[in-house]
Amino acid sequence: MSEPRTIPRLWRDAIAANRPGAAYLVGHDDHWHAVSWAEAAERVDALANGLLARGIRKGDAFAILARTTLEWTLFDFALAHVGAIVTPVYANNSPKDVEYVLDHSDSIGVLCEDAAQRAKVDAAHDQLPNLRHILTYDDLPALEEEGRAFAAANPSALDESVAAVRDDDLFTYIYTSGTTGSPKGCMIRHRNYYAMVAVIDSLPGVVEEGDLMLLYLPLAHNFGRLMHLAGPYAGYTTAFVPDPTGIATAIPSLRPTVLPSVPRIYEKVHTAVVSAFAETTGVKKRLIDWSVGVGRQASALRAAKKPLPAGLKLQHAIADRLVYAKVRDRLGGRLRTPISGGAPLAQEIAEFFDIFGIRILEGYGLTECTTAATINTPEHYRFGTVGPAFPGFELRLAEDGELLIRSETVFAGYYKEPEATAAVLDADGWLSTGDVAEIDTDGFVRITDRKKDILVTAGGKNVAPQNIENDLKTSRLVSQALVVGDRRPYIAALITLEPDEIGKWAAANGGEGDMGTLARDERVRVLIQGVVDDVNRERSGFEQVKRFAILPRDFSVEQGEITPTMKLRRRACMEHFANTVEELYSAASDEPETTLT
Repeated sequence: MSEPRTIPRLWRDAIAANRPGAAYLVGHDDHWHAVSWAEAAERVDALANGLLARGIRKGDAFAILARTTLEWTLFDFALAHVGAIVTPVYANNSPKDVEYVLDHSDSIGVLCEDAAQRAKVDAAHDQLPNLRHILTYDDLPALEEEGRAFAAANPSALDESVAAVRDDDLFTYIYTSGTTGSPKGCMIRHRNYYAMVAVIDSLPGVVEEGDLMLLYLPLAHNFGRLMHLAGPYAGYTTAFVPDPTGIATAIPSLRPTVLPSVPRIYEKVHTAVVSAFAETTGVKKRLIDWSVGVGRQASALRAAKKPLPAGLKLQHAIADRLVYAKVRDRLGGRLRTPISGGAPLAQEIAEFFDIFGIRILEGYGLTECTTAATINTPEHYRFGTVGPAFPGFELRLAEDGELLIRSETVFAGYYKEPEATAAVLDADGWLSTGDVAEIDTDGFVRITDRKKDILVTAGGKNVAPQNIENDLKTSRLVSQALVVGDRRPYIAALITLEPDEIGKWAAANGGEGDMGTLARDERVRVLIQGVVDDVNRERSGFEQVKRFAILPRDFSVEQGEITPTMKLRRRACMEHFANTVEELYSAASDEPETTLT
């Protein structure tokens, strides 16, 4: 009989490996506390036995409402040991959203990080008749003690519980971020996640035992969840950064070798480096310009799998010592595996980082296929693509260009929504992704847009907004961009300013006031017009941004305009700035103004 492919088995195999390094690092003021594999294993067993002592059993849904922390991780494994269905909830969800997930998932319990998170649950407790257990992190020591006492009286109970967990049992409900409509609960089985984690075996050198991974991604999202589950499988150390604003200070102290991230972090670093370069003068500027030129030549040759000529190799070594290493230091100096997922990464940014010896491995996937289906690797990559399929994954394109996936990682369906499940999952196991793609002759996948986000202009032209938005965001002056134009005569854009960069400009050019005032400054508009012109230059007329508005503030999670994984909620953004959108078209003439033809 084959070994079960379950999360408890994954964890127990990792512990049996008796690894010497730290399993986890937890930040405490000015230092990082190391947690050994043995210590983590003891706590998982104690928590799992505590859950058994309180009557939590196989098939019970139990939620976790917290940021990315050690406690989240250990409780996740403990729930898996008793066969419960883990239901993650984003820590920045509103009380209404928390209520929705707890109610829809039929959760019988929830672990809250602190009193503030518990208050969200308490506010809706009367509407949650299934909810019987409400815990906070402060309750975990008592639960562990209860578990140790239960284990002493019932020494075989936990092993029996683990043995009862089967491959096809549900491991978790992952609720989609809900860029449109209510979130759906994706039912993911133990074997789905085990197969997803095991993909590591076919990606040598991407993550390894002894690596140090900085993890800030929310564990309620599949990307972050995969990276936390992969730690025990691969044997790397996971360092938790619960607040993304702490990344800048954590990176130089941790010096991670692996950094999984959404594109926004890489966009921020790109903006900072470009800004720093722009401020140089004289000999230093000439050195940087020369080094960037050398790096571009070397990067292009490497991408074409051609050797570097001896002269270029020598120049590259000099530039590396004088310039490239300083850029790498911004990401800790040891980063070997930067991974980007969750949203598209602009090709220009990927190429920019490669100049300095930072090859970002962009992948693609979705919650419904348990995180990822494709990835670029250090040796097998192509800029502008999300890489080829993982071994064992099948890809094909539907007649309308939609990407379809079939693999062992494809989910069991949406909880309580058979019609929605049938709409994306056919009888042969093919998953409809909702993304329009191209697949080249070497198998590299290029995502061109979300199927339902494609804009159709009044002239009948199809336009992919994300491509334009990504190009606009490569400017250091632009924070976010939302392209509009569905059933409109032309394409327009809502643009927000990057606060730090526009602040520097204001200080140097006599600009005054808050973001709203700067957004109305005609000189700022001229700057952004230049950005738009550059983006338009290589596009057909119907794809060009003819008009734009600079918004007085950035889009935000708090306003419900951005998902926890930094994707724009288009409907919310359009609703909140509906008047601005109308103004972009109300004054339109038959020939909209543009500086490019």
